[in-house]
Amino acid sequence: MKLATWNVNSLRARADRVEDFLERSDTDVLAIQETKCKDENFPWEVFERLGYAVAHFGFNQWNGVAIASRVGLTDVQRTFPGQPAFGKGGHDPVQEARAISAVVGEDLRVWSLYVPNGRALNDEHMAYKLNWLDALREHIGAELDENPQQKLALVGDWNIAPYDQDVWDIEFFYENEMTHVSAPERERFHAFEEILHDPVRDQHEQAFTYWDYQKLRFPKNEGMRIDFALVSPAVSTGETMIDRDERKGKGPSDHVPVIVEVCS
Repeated sequence: MKLATWNVNSLRARADRVEDFLERSDTDVLAIQETKCKDENFPWEVFERLGYAVAHFGFNQWNGVAIASRVGLTDVQRTFPGQPAFGKGGHDPVQEARAISAVVGEDLRVWSLYVPNGRALNDEHMAYKLNWLDALREHIGAELDENPQQKLALVGDWNIAPYDQDVWDIEFFYENEMTHVSAPERERFHAFEEILHDPVRDQHEQAFTYWDYQKLRFPKNEGMRIDFALVSPAVSTGETMIDRDERKGKGPSDHVPVIVEVCS
């Protein structure tokens, strides 16, 4: 089974690119982030035409996550137990569309995750982000404690660069007090590495998955590695790939797909 994750930065704007990617890559399961649409304007026909079943979770033009599968799609879950809501400036907390999961193939539960962006080190979004990650780690840890043989894949845009080589210039990030590389964020990511494995890093030690649209970041290769596919110990994997070519051409997302071969 070929599993891919991709923050498409607006699915409606890039439906043609997603369709081309699915056909070209022969992907079986695609986890999508930042669909930026509701169910009523989701491009269902693109996936139906190619033989994929789809589960989507989106409220408006922000956030939004989905899973498309041509190898089965059952037991869909929108949000995870204990997932924090967010209320800016004291407003009533709202549950955001940032997590969806389903069982694909015979028994692999895939989570498509769009981890909150902290925005700034002292922003209220940062506390939300850290709480969100803590709650997810608690849930996944409890599931694996109960069943160590459970097959899980947590994939998506984590909005964290967990190691110095995961950004184009770590000193630039530190000097400008930027998010994604702070100690609290990295500690949360490393907590997942205690129970999950990153097969992509095994084969691609240093590679970026995101390049900002501004300041010619992509031509200069001034990128970040913030998209990951983490799997539980019971999941056997083969070849992996970071599809850098998807950042090229007309109207690309600022992220590229991360692909993992999951062995039966």
